[in-house]
Amino acid sequence: MSELTEDDDTATAVWHRDESGQDGVETPVKKIVVFSLLFYLEKDMLTFELAIRRVNHCGVRMRGRKGFTLIELLVVIAIIALLMAILMPALQRVKNQAKGTICVQNLRTLSLGWFMYKDDHDDKIVGGFPERENDEPWVKGPKGNHPDPIEQKKEGIRQGLLYPYVGKTVDVYRCPADHRKLMPGQYAFRSYSIAGGMNGVNKNGGWEIYPIIRYSEIKNPATKYVFLEEADIRGWNQGSWVMRPRSRQWVDPFAIWHSRSRSSLGWADGHAEMHRWLGKSLIEWCKLACEEPGQFSFYRTPAEDEREDFAFMLRGYAYRALQ
Repeated sequence: MSELTEDDDTATAVWHRDESGQDGVETPVKKIVVFSLLFYLEKDMLTFELAIRRVNHCGVRMRGRKGFTLIELLVVIAIIALLMAILMPALQRVKNQAKGTICVQNLRTLSLGWFMYKDDHDDKIVGGFPERENDEPWVKGPKGNHPDPIEQKKEGIRQGLLYPYVGKTVDVYRCPADHRKLMPGQYAFRSYSIAGGMNGVNKNGGWEIYPIIRYSEIKNPATKYVFLEEADIRGWNQGSWVMRPRSRQWVDPFAIWHSRSRSSLGWADGHAEMHRWLGKSLIEWCKLACEEPGQFSFYRTPAEDEREDFAFMLRGYAYRALQ
């Protein structure tokens, strides 16, 4: 590439002779486009000065001046804005997919830990009700005297019986898409709850069922969920997640933090997956619990458009027997 030439009488950009010996033409637009692409793709690492140097290395030379005209800068800004408008939706989708992947992996870790727990405890599954410490719960309620309520929730997780089986990290108890910590009156850290039928209600019966106590009592574990995402309106996920199988009613909402109205579930054989909800009225009810908890009411008879959702959850809701 030829060296930069100086000429004070002109302010046009010149494309110089390259290594092949071919002459170019004066192309200010080419200079602007190349600069814009480089600046957008490397905007976090390059200043205007470094971007211009990159342009120069590509063969674009500015003649007679050190910078750009106002019109050229406006064109650059317009091109950057256009590129951002094109790429931002795609980047947001990628970000959402990444959060969903982490959430499913978290539930897979919890489900496998839950599965391994029974091997060390004579087939008995871990307790699913945090506040009942005599039932050996998987997590406990807030613990310690830390002034930050989130740290109290984390300490309750560490004291839970499942903690040693999941790598001793509190991160797997939280979905990265759970945004409740940004809302006033919400102090939740844990995103997941255990289904009431999985040793999550009183062993003598509650919420119309007698719960499963031993793993061998579960029929077809691959079709029975253990963990699900929940958004409890009381500030953090209390108790277990329950429904009323005899009365055919929802009781607790589940959280819908993922795109396309989806939630994550962890199953009794150790696998985890995303599930998409179909009923518009059900989706609105669940989102109301997270976004406007003051307007939310527990208990709900499934509407016509959510009967398929209810049937799905009822099929996967394990329990020993109905009351």
